[in-house]
Amino acid sequence: MANLVNFYEETKKYKLVLLGDQGVGKTSIITGFKYDKLYSNYEATIGVDFMSKRMRYQDRNFRLYMWDTAPQDKFQSYRSSYIRVSSVAVIVYDVADKQTFLNTSKWIQEVRAEKDSHIIVVLVGNKTDLVHKRQVSIEEGDNKAREFGALFMETSAKDGFNLKSLFCKITSAVSSTKQEDLVDVNL
Repeated sequence: MANLVNFYEETKKYKLVLLGDQGVGKTSIITGFKYDKLYSNYEATIGVDFMSKRMRYQDRNFRLYMWDTAPQDKFQSYRSSYIRVSSVAVIVYDVADKQTFLNTSKWIQEVRAEKDSHIIVVLVGNKTDLVHKRQVSIEEGDNKAREFGALFMETSAKDGFNLKSLFCKITSAVSSTKQEDLVDVNL
């Protein structure tokens, strides 16, 4: 029992919000990461979905609270609330759909309007398994991330490519940030 208590006491907790156009794979990314398995059938997120996962990274315990948001304008006030209480904003686009990539500027601006610089932004190009349909290069994604001062990674939720690495990168970024710049999960 003492080990279990120590595990919970030593667990760092962080809130993440996932943003991006409909159909880019936000739900697939967090579901694949949480359950370590791939699903092929998802329904569109209505409003906000919530998941959490405990993980161990670099000999430290973390709990990630992940909000999967709906992209429709009618849910903007919900998104704003979740952005304000998050330490990380994960902006997802589909590498096989150039418009979703172009729209990431809007998502990043929404995040910056709510949180300014006190949030880590991660730009994620998803669906790398669609090799022959790719419309956005790795270089374009990396350049946009640099332009906005964001981290960058590509994933494929369908085949699990880089899902764990994405969340390890996020965990590394939040654990190296000053605590006063991050949100208290108890609020």
